[in-house]
Amino acid sequence: MRTIDYGPLPEHRADVHLPESPDAAVLVYFHGGGLEIGERGDNPGLFEHLVGAGVGVISANYRLYPGARYPEFVEDAALCVAWVLEHFPGRPILVGGSSAGAYLAMMLRFDPRWLSAQGIASDAVVGWVFDAGQPTTHLNVLRERGLDTRRVVVDEAAPLFHIGPGTAAAPTLVLLAGDDIPGRREQTDLMLATLRTYGADDGVRTVVLDGHQHCEYLGTEAGQARLAQLVAELAGRS
Repeated sequence: MRTIDYGPLPEHRADVHLPESPDAAVLVYFHGGGLEIGERGDNPGLFEHLVGAGVGVISANYRLYPGARYPEFVEDAALCVAWVLEHFPGRPILVGGSSAGAYLAMMLRFDPRWLSAQGIASDAVVGWVFDAGQPTTHLNVLRERGLDTRRVVVDEAAPLFHIGPGTAAAPTLVLLAGDDIPGRREQTDLMLATLRTYGADDGVRTVVLDGHQHCEYLGTEAGQARLAQLVAELAGRS
């Protein structure tokens, strides 16, 4: 493992975990924590399982509340992806995360402005991993606006808002806990239905891990192994 700076700010740091294969797929992974806690070293067991399954991981920090403001964390995520694409040419690059990190990945997937600002073509990322992400406006973006965090809002800060005629199909893993955050399953189902409406659901695989609460499986050996297996299968399809 080595640590790199993908940008100029103190938060712009990422840990690189690579298998021996020089052409292995690489997952750019954004940690969870509600956009206010968490860091790149979370979930080391998951990274070990991914590398063991032949998938590299670049686990990134990004700006967090209370110091950050929307959309700074989204901009950080796009900057990190740009760094990875530049420094790992020829490798299949996947982008994903867990919870808040999945929200960031969803924003990059569905709102083309963020990757375009870094000069990244829409097809440069070959696969996406959304582990328990919020497809509506993130609860802490609502808090920043002074709104009740339980509200369901679909506006420019919601990944769902940007799904439309220009949304292309892409290999995607959507993962949820059987007992996830109230409303998360229903919001995710709406995202999936909207993708179907626009014919952009080809290659989307949805997996529900029963017997778990929100992202609880990340703290278990079996859950880490299962997620790593699913990501490796996605990389093989990409």
